[in-house]
Amino acid sequence: MTFHSILFERPEDGAEPGRADPDYFVDLNLNQIVDAILAGREEYALRPFFLAPLRSVDAIKYRHEIMQELETPGLHDAVQSFARKMSAMRRFRGISDRVVNKQVKEGWLLNSVEAYCEAVDRLARDLVALNPKSRGLSSFLEYLKKYAESDGFTSLGAETKKVRADLSASKYSLLVRGNQFSVRKYEGEAEYSAEVEKTFAKFKQGAVKDYRIEIPEYLDVNHIEEAALEFVARMYPEVFQGLESYCAKHTGHLDKTIAKFDREVQFYLADLDLVAQLRATGLHFCYPEVSDKSKEVSSDEGFDQALAIKLMRENSSVVPNDFYMRGNERIFVVNGPNQGGKTTFARAFAQLHYMASLGCLVPGREARLFLFDRIFTHFEREENLNDLRSKLEDDLVRVHSILDKCTPNSIIVVNELFSSSALPDAVFLGKKVLERIIRLDSLCVYVTFLDELSTLEKTVSLLSTVRPDNPEVCTFKIERRPADGIAYAQAIANKYELSYERIKGRIKP
Repeated sequence: MTFHSILFERPEDGAEPGRADPDYFVDLNLNQIVDAILAGREEYALRPFFLAPLRSVDAIKYRHEIMQELETPGLHDAVQSFARKMSAMRRFRGISDRVVNKQVKEGWLLNSVEAYCEAVDRLARDLVALNPKSRGLSSFLEYLKKYAESDGFTSLGAETKKVRADLSASKYSLLVRGNQFSVRKYEGEAEYSAEVEKTFAKFKQGAVKDYRIEIPEYLDVNHIEEAALEFVARMYPEVFQGLESYCAKHTGHLDKTIAKFDREVQFYLADLDLVAQLRATGLHFCYPEVSDKSKEVSSDEGFDQALAIKLMRENSSVVPNDFYMRGNERIFVVNGPNQGGKTTFARAFAQLHYMASLGCLVPGREARLFLFDRIFTHFEREENLNDLRSKLEDDLVRVHSILDKCTPNSIIVVNELFSSSALPDAVFLGKKVLERIIRLDSLCVYVTFLDELSTLEKTVSLLSTVRPDNPEVCTFKIERRPADGIAYAQAIANKYELSYERIKGRIKP
């Protein structure tokens, strides 16, 4: 098996990554999820991978296999250790590129190559011992073993050890007298550090304040250190000439496939790290069953991942919900009171499908989801005075654009469309939009106050519920049940300040 990528088994599996977040990212709060996943991993530039949904079920399974193995502590720790060493390699190389002094520059490059050799050698040994079975990790292991045993890499490791040993053996003495110093070869003079510590050991009286001055670590050298280093280089010309030749030969030591793996594997580690944090709060994640044919989708205890991240930081928890579509059901019409979780549910539905299309874990105990081609959203926006369109006209223009572009394999999320219209107009226009979606056979979540829209063909009526003993308190649970007409009545009452609370507030005692 030829190894291509830890993210894509075949080159044709890789979708063209977007340069910017899609328009629907903000509506669905997917930007917040991706931001949370990528936090602290800016050096890897991973965002393009999260903007490129996969287009085949097998490509998703390829990632699932890898991520499931990376959830095991042994493999996870091995890859994390490799990543840390590779990060150190890049840091050392960056220092080498910035410093001015020739010997110091070459020394940092040696550190960089040394870290690289250790990273590759350790990962190869760890993976051989762990023997991964996933297509991605097993084929990478075959590549890694061949690379680690190649003449090029073994000679690189041997040369690195020799240059390091030669430098370590190049000992010298620095003699300082007043404002002058001299450098000479080390001739076995006594090391006084141990004697000094022994002399002052008797003054130790337990834990005391440390008055020692911390000397800052400088990446480059000052003019005095530079002169001393020049003297040392003259005393050991063969060693430093060997270092110079070594650096000239191995400036491009990094293997492209190893570097690619190092970056791409962070896709999995980043998602797993965030999932682990959310699981620690009691939430569930799963590997969804994804189909490019069946639109019978479902989720057990799914939730809005962006909201869960926000609430986790506030030491609170999100309310999960179930959903399912059977037979020819295609459209969820979600009704209920304001602030009852309708929009959150709509976002969660689309988020689950999007994260599943990336091959990531999704919220819930289990899920069956559809592999879409595109996602379209229509969320309420403030009027734009520059386009001279009314709210209704803007709604019509935007929804018309969506319906022209979507296909039977698209997912559509509509949030309170035509809310500025009179009730008969909103019902009429809403039915026309849904009838078009029904003909397309697209999956859709339609959030509305209009009960009449929940009885059309292929629709499923969902209702956000309230506490039976206190209807003013929302439970944030979404249930399959017929719309009861209360939600729109409550919205109208609130709009015209005729709710019970507003009326009661105006009545004088």
